[in-house]
Amino acid sequence: MKRSHWPVVLMFAFPLVFSAFGRAQLDKISIPAGTPEDQALAAISNEQDPQKKLTMYQDFLQKFSANPAAVAYGNWQLSQAYQAAGDLQKARETGDKALAGSPRNLDILVSQASIAQQMKDVPKIFDYAVRGGELYNSIGKQTKPEGMSDSELAQRIEEEKAASKSSDEFLEAAAFNAIAGETDPRRRMAYIERFTPAFPNSRFQEQIASYAMMSLSDLKDTPRLIAYAEKTLTADPNNLPALLLLANTYVDDPKPGSVAKAVTYAQRAITAAKADAAPDADRSRKVSAGVAHSTLGYAYMKQDKTAAAIPELKSAAALLKGQDDLQYANALYRLGFAYAKLSKTTEAREVLQEAVKISGPMQQPSQDLLAKVNAARAKGK
Repeated sequence: MKRSHWPVVLMFAFPLVFSAFGRAQLDKISIPAGTPEDQALAAISNEQDPQKKLTMYQDFLQKFSANPAAVAYGNWQLSQAYQAAGDLQKARETGDKALAGSPRNLDILVSQASIAQQMKDVPKIFDYAVRGGELYNSIGKQTKPEGMSDSELAQRIEEEKAASKSSDEFLEAAAFNAIAGETDPRRRMAYIERFTPAFPNSRFQEQIASYAMMSLSDLKDTPRLIAYAEKTLTADPNNLPALLLLANTYVDDPKPGSVAKAVTYAQRAITAAKADAAPDADRSRKVSAGVAHSTLGYAYMKQDKTAAAIPELKSAAALLKGQDDLQYANALYRLGFAYAKLSKTTEAREVLQEAVKISGPMQQPSQDLLAKVNAARAKGK
C-alpha cells in the first residue's frame, strides 16, 4: 500500500498548545497563533528556497530550544524538509528527535514509516508501524477524566479513532507488507507476534495466520504450529490453511490417534473448500480441496483402508491437474501406490506413467515405483 508523502510544511496556527496529556492518549502538536514561534514558522513556510528553508528550521530549533512543543514540531518539519530534499538519513534522524519529544504522536510515526519505506529499511518500517498500531489501540483504553460522563468519553473515543483511522490503516498495511516480504521464518514469526496485538481484528488476519503457520512449519516447531493452527480454527472454523496444515501435520505424526485427527481435518477442509460441488471454483479452492483429498487418501492407506483411499486420490488428481504440478504429482504417486498395493498393476502403471512426466521431487520416487510395478506385471502378478 502506498501513501503520498506528507507535505513539507503543515498548517500550524492553531489556537491550542502542545498536548501530551495521558487522558487523550495521543500527542498532538500545535503552536498558538500570534506567538513568536508561530511567526517564525510562517516565515519559514513562505521561503521558497529549499536550502534556506533547512537553515531556517535549524535556527528555529536553536531559538526556541526551551519550548518542547516547538522543538518537537520543528524537528518534525525539518525531517520532512530533508525528506523532500532527498536526504533520507537526516530525515529519519530528525524525525526520531521529533518522536522523542512527542512519543505518542501517530502523525510523526506515519511520517517516519514513510521515510523508512523510501530507505527500504524493513525493520524500521515495521517498528514504526507497530508502535503506531499500539497507540491507536490505546485510544479505547483511556481513563475517564473527572467530570466527564461515560457517554461523553465514548463519543470522544469514537471521534479520536475516526480521526486516526487512515493513519492506522496505512501503518497496518506497512507492517503487513514487512511480514509478507520477510524470507527468514524466525524473523517473520517475531514480526507476527508483535503484529497481532498491535492490530487486533486486522483485515489481513487470514493472511497473517497463513504466514505464521508457514513460519512455524519452516522452523519445524510442531507443538507451536499445532497450537497456533487450532487457535486459528477457534476464531475461524473454516480456515483452509489451518485445516490443511493440521491434516498434513497429523498424517505423518506417529503418535496414536494422530492419523484419525488427520482424517477429520482433511474432511473438514474438503467441506470448507466446496470445490467438488462447484465446477466454477477458483484455482485456490481447487488446490485446497485437491490437497485435502490427497491427504485423506494417504491417511486411509495408513489405516489400511486402501480401497477407500483410491476414490479420494482420484478426486485429488482431477482437482490438481493443471493447477499445481507438485501436488498433482504427489497425488498420482499415492494413487499409483494404492493401486499397486491392491495388485491393480495395470491401473498403477497408467497413473505412474503420467507421474514420471512431471519434473520435481516426486519424479524419481514415481520412476522407482513404476519400475517395481513393471517388474510385478512381468511376473504376472
